[in-house]
Amino acid sequence: MSAPILVFDLDDTLYLERDFARSGFEAASACLADAADRGRFAERCLAILDEGGRGRIFDRALAAQGLTATPDLVARLVESYRDHDPDIALAADVRRYLSGRDGRWRGALITDGPAATQEAKIRALSLREVLGCVVCTGALGPGFGKPHPRSFEIVEAWAGAGAGSLVYVADNPTKDFVTPRARGWTTIEIRRPERIHRKPAPDRHHQAHAAIESFADLDRCLEALGTRTILAV
Repeated sequence: MSAPILVFDLDDTLYLERDFARSGFEAASACLADAADRGRFAERCLAILDEGGRGRIFDRALAAQGLTATPDLVARLVESYRDHDPDIALAADVRRYLSGRDGRWRGALITDGPAATQEAKIRALSLREVLGCVVCTGALGPGFGKPHPRSFEIVEAWAGAGAGSLVYVADNPTKDFVTPRARGWTTIEIRRPERIHRKPAPDRHHQAHAAIESFADLDRCLEALGTRTILAV
């Protein structure tokens, strides 16, 4: 079998999405006029996220500080959050794993989200220097986010390889694995203890072939699945 081509998701796969949220909340807090409000706002937003809040975080944080969530203010907070230059870094296990790559290794990325936001993350993590193909589904137009097959087709065309050599490593079983599985890819779910998405797969078709908690376990997982190890941790 040919050496596997590893294709990664981004958020909570290569870095912690909570770190981007923290960075974004701090950037958004600059929209508030009062310095005291700015100092507390990012902490409130992060606390709401940690409690499992995923919707209307800004509205809830503003209300907790006795501030009015006007449409204009919320829009400016969201824009600042999405457009800021993030203060993020690769997870330590990912950094170790990628630093051990050899010349035979080929990797790619498929990530959902607003294209400008995801591109800012990619720049901050210097991923284009490491990966040969990067697909931001937000740049493809409405309706092309996962599980739409278009991003996977793009990677297949870039790889020029049979589907059996492609491995997708991602964190969200509600949308990440159903399409590559159907196309014959190998799929691995990474369940970082600090991850944000924790919903289980809705059915067996959405499940990954295997699960790990760290990239330190990725090569052993590939071996167990019958794929040849290509990197050393």
